[in-house]
Amino acid sequence: MVALYGLSFVVAFVALALWFALKRELAEKYFSRLMFLALVLYSISMVTVAAPMVYKFQTVFRDMLFLGVFGAIFSRMAGWTKGFWAGVILALVALFWFYRQFVSTTFPYHNSIPLDAQGEILLELKEGHQVAELNKISNKYGLNLRRAFFPKDASSTELDNYYLVDIPDAKAKNLVRIERELSRSSAVVWTEENEILRVEPLRKAENPAKLPSKFGINDPGVANLWGFERMQMDQLYNYLDQNKVQPVRKALIAILDTGVDANHEDLKANFKSIDATSNRDFKGHGTHCAGIAGAVSNNGVGVASYSRDNRFTTITSVKVLSDQGFGTQEIIIDCIIKAADANADVISLSLGGPSNQSRQRAYDKAVKYANNKGAIVVVAAGNSNRNAAQFSPVNSKGVIGVSAVDNELNRAEFSNFVQDIPFGVAAPGVSIYSTIPNNRYETYNGTSMATPYVAGLLGLMKSIDPKLTTEQAHKILSETGISTRNSNLTGKFIQPLAVVKRLK
Repeated sequence: MVALYGLSFVVAFVALALWFALKRELAEKYFSRLMFLALVLYSISMVTVAAPMVYKFQTVFRDMLFLGVFGAIFSRMAGWTKGFWAGVILALVALFWFYRQFVSTTFPYHNSIPLDAQGEILLELKEGHQVAELNKISNKYGLNLRRAFFPKDASSTELDNYYLVDIPDAKAKNLVRIERELSRSSAVVWTEENEILRVEPLRKAENPAKLPSKFGINDPGVANLWGFERMQMDQLYNYLDQNKVQPVRKALIAILDTGVDANHEDLKANFKSIDATSNRDFKGHGTHCAGIAGAVSNNGVGVASYSRDNRFTTITSVKVLSDQGFGTQEIIIDCIIKAADANADVISLSLGGPSNQSRQRAYDKAVKYANNKGAIVVVAAGNSNRNAAQFSPVNSKGVIGVSAVDNELNRAEFSNFVQDIPFGVAAPGVSIYSTIPNNRYETYNGTSMATPYVAGLLGLMKSIDPKLTTEQAHKILSETGISTRNSNLTGKFIQPLAVVKRLK
């Protein structure tokens, strides 16, 4: 639709020029047809292109103002025989300038999402082509290109064809032009911006009312877990024990976040290290998520997870966000690949944000790579009270998106809604008590907290049925889940016992 917008503008300009340049009979004949075509194409492009309505109105006003000014100039030139060709040349120069400066850079719309200064663009080369084919553009702008991803199973994915493009600071203002020139190269399949994402600040909350001790475990913090009541965790525990349900193998849940305090008293016995640099957490976000997904149950401290004896899952950490909570799209994708190559069964991403682009191909390919390696990817819907389809990476193909509800099963007032996410579900995300670094515990709100509840349950499911796919898992979660007060926006609320019964 971006190309359609540019074409429609040029057609409108030409139609306007013909109206004044041709004799009346010919002008009426060609002007009406061309202008009608231009308006139809322009309207279609404006309706379909992804951008805020205010931005579209501003664009239309700017374009019509330009056409109006030149319409006035054309009208003054009508019948001016001596200066006709000079006027034509002037008009073409003006059209070229306006198109290059404004029309060609109008879309895609940019939300001013910050980009990584060390690599602003992700570029996918066509299979069989070489990065040297881009030397002309690279030399023109002083670009530095380096390979972005190194998946172990490169033959099963195009991710090894991705390069990170670093634009010198002096040329940063030419970002849109550089991206356009790269995308037009015969050696390039796709370009997208390497956006910076940040984990939202932890939303501290009051501890919920204490629960009765009915879960058959000695973890004192369980009294603060209202989600255990709503998810009937006591019945799940009893069913697993009474029916002697055994895992086919222990499932690995990878927490992709700010890191995890691997020495936490309620995590270390259930933690597997795959990267020593990921085993610390100065911010606390990743450790809180890890405790929700896989805290050690029945050890006399802290909280608990999806079984009394911890036989079904273990957790690991891949640090994708800095100690300040920031990460780039490239790093997140690279860590999805890393977790998949480490044989993670579930990859949990409690992060995301709005995007400059409506489609991000690299995320899709990373999720597909993880799926092909046997992993299910679960992502937070976001905390902006908006449509999650506008946020990445939850809008990527093949992920399970998680909204947050409170203890009355109302959609949390901050939670994005997942009605346009193909695999959307709901989980506890308000007043969630869990682990934080240095053997401490705290209560927070967020879809970040809801996501590891789903990740932990998916780990239980994958331990019982390792071949379970994302589609199959979501179908079970949705069909066994219960309605919330806003199910059309949240998806169904997870019910672990019913899920396990369906598997068995």
